[in-house]
Amino acid sequence: MRELSLHILDIVQNSIAAEASRIRIMIQEDPAADRFWFEIQDNGCGMDEVTLASVTDPFFTTRTTRRVGLGIPMLKFTAMACQGNVEIESEPGKGTRIKASYQLSHIDRPPLGDMANTMLTLILGSELIDFVYCHRLGQRAFEFSTSEMREILDDVPFSEPEVTSWLRGFLAEGESALYKEADS
Repeated sequence: MRELSLHILDIVQNSIAAEASRIRIMIQEDPAADRFWFEIQDNGCGMDEVTLASVTDPFFTTRTTRRVGLGIPMLKFTAMACQGNVEIESEPGKGTRIKASYQLSHIDRPPLGDMANTMLTLILGSELIDFVYCHRLGQRAFEFSTSEMREILDDVPFSEPEVTSWLRGFLAEGESALYKEADS
């Protein structure tokens, strides 16, 4: 995967398959410490110790449609090649937390990619899941919660064209503002 947003999408799809009802996605870019990390935490079914020990093996997958699972192994390989690591914690019935870290300035660190469209895809594809998204760049932050949006919208779904259009702009503007402020 050429962009980290695609890894995030892959991991969140695993959370959705694990029947999570709440998924928290955090991204932290810390130029002063030269660190980048993202973390995904869910309240899905979790993994037992055997599955957890095997999840970084490319020849292990719980999917029946293919015999290999390259998402997490590729993520770990890339993180380690960029002076980082992948940490995975999981408990059956409680959920899973995955954190991937990188040296921010490492020449081989994949770019973050389009998180606004990644989040929009996740939200529209899983309207019943509560997503909490937080992206920090130094001291600045962009945060979004679908449960807060649901309170405002009442019964109007995210898939309503006007809501989708507003959401697309809001997410893109929030992400863009982080970098505009960083450049000034």
